[in-house]
Amino acid sequence: MPTEQAHEWIKKRAYSLWEEAGRPDGRDQEHWNQAAAEREDLERTRASVDGEEILIRFRGKEPSLGKRAGLPPFSKLTGTR
Repeated sequence: MPTEQAHEWIKKRAYSLWEEAGRPDGRDQEHWNQAAAEREDLERTRASVDGEEILIRFRGKEPSLGKRAGLPPFSKLTGTR
C-alpha cells in the first residue's frame, strides 16, 4: 500500500497522463497503473526528482574535464555551468 505522499504523486501523475492522452473516457485504470509503475521505478532506483544522484556519480569526472577545457564546474542545483 503506497504512503499518502506516494498516493498523491500517483494521482497527479495519472491525471497528467490522462490529459496528455487527450482526456479519453474509460482509460482511468490504465493511467493509474502506468503512474503507479513509474512511482515504483522511482522508488526502486531511488532516483531523485532533480537528478542529484546522477551528478554525484559523475562529479569526479566532470570537474577534471571542465578544468582542462577552462569551463566552470556544474551547478549542483541546476546541472548547468
